[in-house]
Amino acid sequence: MNNQFNRRSFINSAATATLAAIAVPGIVSAAVTKSSAKKLTLNDNDTILFQGDSITDAGRNKTNTTPNSIPMLGNGYAFLASGNLLMHHATKNLKIYNRGISGNKVYQLAERWDADCLQIKPNVLSIMIGVNDFWHTLTNGYAGTIETYRTDYRKLLDRTKQALPDVKLIIGEPFAVNGIKSVTDQWFPKFNEYRQAAREIADSYNAVWIPYQSVFDEAQKTAPGSYWTADGVHPTLAGANLMAEAWLKTVK
Repeated sequence: MNNQFNRRSFINSAATATLAAIAVPGIVSAAVTKSSAKKLTLNDNDTILFQGDSITDAGRNKTNTTPNSIPMLGNGYAFLASGNLLMHHATKNLKIYNRGISGNKVYQLAERWDADCLQIKPNVLSIMIGVNDFWHTLTNGYAGTIETYRTDYRKLLDRTKQALPDVKLIIGEPFAVNGIKSVTDQWFPKFNEYRQAAREIADSYNAVWIPYQSVFDEAQKTAPGSYWTADGVHPTLAGANLMAEAWLKTVK
């Protein structure tokens, strides 16, 4: 009887795992296909840099500067996407860095941009920024506006393209899952302006666009928002994997 029970448990667990494996790519494909078809090609010896706030930071060791190292990449989507890239492109000699810092807004990226971007000289630059540019107006007394965000972001990218004219840009959409702890109706519709601004900037600079809001909206058809994000902003492990899958859809 125990053997039969164990066998049934194993079959059920295997079936659940299989469904989950199918579900994640399906969720991402459904969301990404609707919003963006643009991709970029990775070349031999490319340097890839992830930039942003706490979602990108994900607890990385800021004293570790070694490319491709686990401590330096943190434990979020940048780490998960990097592991996949390094496994599938073992012959390309990729160098991958994470320089996200928790709490950052666009102007704070700009303050550290020389050391944390331009000196690294990435061929591929992935930026996800904007949640704090709005969130901190509600909680931290930040006086920035949507125009501040838009202007600061464009200045940052102009500066980047001037120093690194051939850099390939990936811009991630700021996202928020309503009804999960920190994210309430108070966020909307104002936060949507930041999402729209990021999309317009991505189009203006010919950047690959990652529709993270659509990804998390689609994911909630499979499991509740609290499964994918701990507080409406920071992803759970499942949510981080969703983001990594979406990021990987941007490269050939």
